[in-house]
Amino acid sequence: MTIFLTFNDAPSGIYSSQVIDVVSFLRQSARIQVRLISFISLRGFFRNRKVLKEQMPDAIVLPMYPRLNNWEKNQWLLNFICFLLSVDKIVARSVLATNLALSVKRKNTKVIYDGRGAIEAEWREYKVVSEARLLEQIHTLEARAVNESTAQLAVSNKLKEFWLSEYSYEGHTTVVIPCTINAIFEKLNFTEQTVIDARKKLGYLPTDIVFIYSGSVSGWQSFTLLEHFAVPLLSKDANVKFLFLSGRDKNIKNIQDRFPNQVIVRKCSPQDVPAQLLAGDYGLLIREESITNKVASPVKFAEYLACGLQVIVSEHTGDYSDFVRQNRCGFLPHQYIEQEIPDWDEKLRNRNLALRYFSKIEFLESYKVLLR
Repeated sequence: MTIFLTFNDAPSGIYSSQVIDVVSFLRQSARIQVRLISFISLRGFFRNRKVLKEQMPDAIVLPMYPRLNNWEKNQWLLNFICFLLSVDKIVARSVLATNLALSVKRKNTKVIYDGRGAIEAEWREYKVVSEARLLEQIHTLEARAVNESTAQLAVSNKLKEFWLSEYSYEGHTTVVIPCTINAIFEKLNFTEQTVIDARKKLGYLPTDIVFIYSGSVSGWQSFTLLEHFAVPLLSKDANVKFLFLSGRDKNIKNIQDRFPNQVIVRKCSPQDVPAQLLAGDYGLLIREESITNKVASPVKFAEYLACGLQVIVSEHTGDYSDFVRQNRCGFLPHQYIEQEIPDWDEKLRNRNLALRYFSKIEFLESYKVLLR
């Protein structure tokens, strides 16, 4: 039995796309017997457990031992589950999940580190974790996850290069699989008419140039840079429109107050995001040059492409700045100068790029190699 282990990951759109959807894919397409084991916080445990069980009824959802710096105390429960299920492989998402998996006292249990980024850098650059004990441990914990796991999934080539330089890692057992699109993006009814209808629904005219920002406004999203890009465009041209698919935030509100006729803010469920993205021309992925962002694989990049958008992405954002240059599917922020509205052929081409490079089925053999 293979288990997919997550630790301290609450339900979210990303969790649905990168965990629930991956487990379903491994079962259906790779024919792998895999079970989701999720340790979540006691805070909101029953509510979050209900959400996870609705998405994957056979998931085993367990309460974490209180406080993140007590992560090691969850070992006994994981050991019991692994014994009960006769587990021989653990795909562990995150550094702490991988270190928990490495503690399992079973012979020949293989551990695959599902590496989502440079975790020590992320914790320190964006103050994700404040506990002093964990911050003291994180370099050692990340090095152990990278070097002692049986195999590793890196979400970008840049992340693999980072491991090579930072952790004296040899890299022979790493498979690079970027953050892929959720099944709802693959099944999207993508036609010229659905794009027209989506724009009309939001009140956009054929002459409007629609920029979309989808996601949170967390520290690593670099909202100040986004604001510096947006305000001059909004000031110069009344046909420029911005759609924020995000929760209410004072920074977004400030822009909306300045340009009430050009800025729309909507918070929608993950299932509704594709229909909103169809209305856009450009997807925004503007971030600062931090280690976190340099090795990242933002799933929004693939989602923008899947909905036909040109992507405006900052230099040194994972592998995607080079991808945009090589495939002519967007711009770096400083290169955007009053471009024309992308036509249907461009949108269709971007959609096909997403299906070719970011569909899970395209990485079926990579997953098989990883789990072999």
